[in-house]
Amino acid sequence: MLDYDKEAERYDASRGGEPRAAAAAQAVLDLLPDGTRRLLDVACGTGIVTRRLAAGRDGLCVTGVDLAPAMARQAATRLPGAVVLADGRRLPFPGNGFDAVTSVWLLHLAQSAQDVRTLVGECARVLRPGGVYVTTVDKGAAHNVGSDIDAVMASRPPRPARDAADLVESYALGHGLAPAGGAGFTGHGQGRSPRRTMADLRRGWFVTVPPGGALADGFAARLAKLPDQDRPRPDPVFTLRAFRKTE
Repeated sequence: MLDYDKEAERYDASRGGEPRAAAAAQAVLDLLPDGTRRLLDVACGTGIVTRRLAAGRDGLCVTGVDLAPAMARQAATRLPGAVVLADGRRLPFPGNGFDAVTSVWLLHLAQSAQDVRTLVGECARVLRPGGVYVTTVDKGAAHNVGSDIDAVMASRPPRPARDAADLVESYALGHGLAPAGGAGFTGHGQGRSPRRTMADLRRGWFVTVPPGGALADGFAARLAKLPDQDRPRPDPVFTLRAFRKTE
């Protein structure tokens, strides 16, 4: 698992920057009903998406939450006074207080199925009846674009997809959240090149391939033989699912 405090300074530049953030924010905003006034962005990270959510609709008041202190500090520079340091599994807000809750690129990081259930449950708890919860699903699968890099990395040890769409839907239903649509958006700037993938191996991006070990070295050697070492392969397309609180 990456150390997101250490990642904070380079996070935006390494993940597509403003173009990716703009695509994510617009896709989220398109799923929010008219009349949405209070939005909570859980795991807001550096606030690069959160800021665009706040600016993307008149009258929308946005609060960001993140567990990593360095990420929250970055977000606070973008949304002064609107960022809280907190764990998404224990949100420091009363129930029924938000018209919308978002968790973009969060659920796939959960260490267990129970953590995902708890995260979804907390998002449901702070959401008012009739409000909408929007989250990304199937993030790992989105990165498999059928490239030669994917072919090399296909034999790495599997990791459970904690954010699989069917699982997330089942957890949502268990917390009074009914399916309410979905959308996709392009992860601009996240298309991998062989050289970038080798760098990701070295910093532990692939959580089932510990950096510095024989397995990582073997993958790196195969990646080094691929053509066009600095040419990015296609960008991933991420999936959003929306759920409405029924009671």
